[in-house]
Amino acid sequence: MEFSVSEEVRAVQELAARIFSEKVDDGALKRFDRGEMRWHEGVWSLLAESGLVGVGLPEEVGGSGLGLAGLCAVIEEQGRHVTALPLVASSLGALPLARFGSASQRDAWLPKVASGEALVVGPLPLSAVEHEPRDIPSMDASGDAFMLRGVLDAVPYGGDADALLVPARDGSGAVSVFLVARGARGLRVERERGTNYEPFDRILLDDVQVSAADMIGASGDGACILEWIAGRAATAYGFIQLGVLSDAVRRTAQHTVERKQFGKSLAGFQAVSHRAADCYIDIEALRSTLWQAAWRLDQGLPAGNAVASAAWWASEAGHRVSHACQHLHGGTGADVDYPIHRYYLWAQQARLCLGGSERILAGFGHALAGQSIEIGL
Repeated sequence: MEFSVSEEVRAVQELAARIFSEKVDDGALKRFDRGEMRWHEGVWSLLAESGLVGVGLPEEVGGSGLGLAGLCAVIEEQGRHVTALPLVASSLGALPLARFGSASQRDAWLPKVASGEALVVGPLPLSAVEHEPRDIPSMDASGDAFMLRGVLDAVPYGGDADALLVPARDGSGAVSVFLVARGARGLRVERERGTNYEPFDRILLDDVQVSAADMIGASGDGACILEWIAGRAATAYGFIQLGVLSDAVRRTAQHTVERKQFGKSLAGFQAVSHRAADCYIDIEALRSTLWQAAWRLDQGLPAGNAVASAAWWASEAGHRVSHACQHLHGGTGADVDYPIHRYYLWAQQARLCLGGSERILAGFGHALAGQSIEIGL
């Protein structure tokens, strides 16, 4: 089996790394943390101009056709530079729209998404507690029209979106997904922030009217669409985690080499080097499982076990590595103004979005008992 990343994806990642390295520094990150900017819109514009926002979209709508693997290469660099951008949020909306949307929906939105002119986001169908029917908005049908009512919690960058993918459940329990434009009557957004200060907004729907032309896929296909989104969401947040932890360890290694105690570098102490080695093993295990999951999803192969395995490693490594990096920084690791604390917050946010390793292990338990793994719904 070929495990290497393609030259095209490697080139995309190198370009993304160059953009982030040149435009993002600790000063800019502090300004975002303090609420002085909405998110890093200048970096977003540069990514769009370089063709990296639409890298995962089909070429016929202005994308690069590199699929989830290409997009995740950029997302890893976002995590490495802990930069607030709607890359994952866009993948939750634009990728399912490209896969399930009608020709008119695709033509109306996806070229604008690829160029950075528009933002289409979707729900995050991952939770520490399994979704229950009341967690999805309800809908009433009247001829060709549908009225949506309810709440969607923790929608990444929902308040910044030009359009939202909204799942809704009818009286029989069947779920459908609709494309709802910003400004629709009855649609309200409450801005909420995650642990890492990124927007995870609350969407309130009060008799929002949509039509059959706004439906994504066929009526009643919503559960399958949400499951499709869930696998890609878990993989994307896993790549965020991979980038976050990789740079946290790099910074920690630099700190332990420069910091001296008893006349020698911290890195020279066996306990320090052993703990750093454990971090390296966790990160490389996460990297391997993530690329396997991304490849299987892109190839249309069964990917439930691969995605669940990657999500588990992202959750477990997120806990172990982020704590180790803080501990190896000593007292400065507990300073909320010191850069390593930001990496800790991002690692915990990724774990929250993935739902936690215990839930994933429970899914593996069901699989061993002859049931299917459910990582998303």
